[in-house]
Amino acid sequence: MLKYTTYQFALISALVYKDLTKEVKKEFKLLGYTNVKFFNKDGAQAYILSNKEQIVVAFRGTEPSQTSDILADLKATHKDGFHSGFLDEYRKLEIDIHVEVARQQNIKEKPVYITGHSLGAAMASICAFHMPKATALYTFGCPRNASWFKAKELKVPHFRVVNNNDIVARVPPVLFGFKHHGELCYINYYSNIRKMSYLQRLKDSWRGHKRAWQKGEKFDAIYDHLMERYIDSLVLAMME
Repeated sequence: MLKYTTYQFALISALVYKDLTKEVKKEFKLLGYTNVKFFNKDGAQAYILSNKEQIVVAFRGTEPSQTSDILADLKATHKDGFHSGFLDEYRKLEIDIHVEVARQQNIKEKPVYITGHSLGAAMASICAFHMPKATALYTFGCPRNASWFKAKELKVPHFRVVNNNDIVARVPPVLFGFKHHGELCYINYYSNIRKMSYLQRLKDSWRGHKRAWQKGEKFDAIYDHLMERYIDSLVLAMME
């Protein structure tokens, strides 16, 4: 069940990279969401999706063409317990997101899920800290975004999906004072979600790099961060 649910949120996290059009709205409808709201403010984007059963807040990740996204990733200083660049991006949308969720909850109370990939995963994580009654947080390729002390305060169950050698899940470095939080859902070389020791992951990492070199892919750590790779791996994981 966890694999299927994770796969559904992965599809959403991939789709939020597109602006809202009739075609995109149809794609969200195929995923079961009939109500779609798009928010775009100063280079930060998010969707709020809903149906009769639930609400999903989905944040868009880093876009190379967006200068604000790149600057947010690089601004690895501390502010209010968070990575300041990620926090600043989240705050651009914070009021709109909370107002819309509250409006929908006033109509009918529903579970709220939060998701995102890359920068979107970091923004989703910070949103979860500010929305403690959310049901769950699903992130993909999430960078470290909270201080060691702040990370302990997260109340929302967090399923942190990391695909093999994804480099973004390793930054900013621990020495910068940031920490991961939530339950690690590690996708190994064989596209299985496994709990592995540090040494086991080291060995598994080598398998991934070796495969990439054999295929002529010099930047495995970057390729493994692509949302398409996450989706492909989760499809295989569900077939296990």
